[in-house]
Amino acid sequence: MFVNSRMIRYLFLYCFLFLLLTGCAVNSQPRIMETTAYCGCGQCCSWERGSWKMLKLDFWNRYISKGPQAGQEYSGLTASGTKPVEPVPGLFSMDSLRQPWMIPVRLIFPWLWLQRDGTIAADTEYYPFLTRMYVPGYGWGKVLDRGSAIKGPDRLDLYFSSHQEALEWGRKKIQVRIVR
Repeated sequence: MFVNSRMIRYLFLYCFLFLLLTGCAVNSQPRIMETTAYCGCGQCCSWERGSWKMLKLDFWNRYISKGPQAGQEYSGLTASGTKPVEPVPGLFSMDSLRQPWMIPVRLIFPWLWLQRDGTIAADTEYYPFLTRMYVPGYGWGKVLDRGSAIKGPDRLDLYFSSHQEALEWGRKKIQVRIVR
């Protein structure tokens, strides 16, 4: 059978349309959400150094200070069992076009080459773990945590590595893109 370039073009077009219509394309939904910020400090995560049973002499240990688990050791892990992280845009991203001065820095440090999603706390009744979201000003993140005050489909808590960054973020209503 003779195959010409026109048949190949149509074959690629049909394959592309098939993939697009069968759901391989990303399905994202925009939603206005109220976002707040947190970090891993004792003030944001309700933990304190040392226990009163040991007269605070074991200051190298951290204990939960509020809630139903008060007095238990604080691990610093999220509800899904992972360590919380801030998003990293990566070398080949739109962020490199917006901030070209970061390209040499990202080239020098290999761990900045790849994109990494940040940690988002949400109500897992509405957004199960590993739901991916894009928050303008924060970047891409995955739902890996749930907070006691994060209730309902319109609330998110974004992880930052420092308390100052979390305070600067404050409380914002933003249109978030949710990818399921």
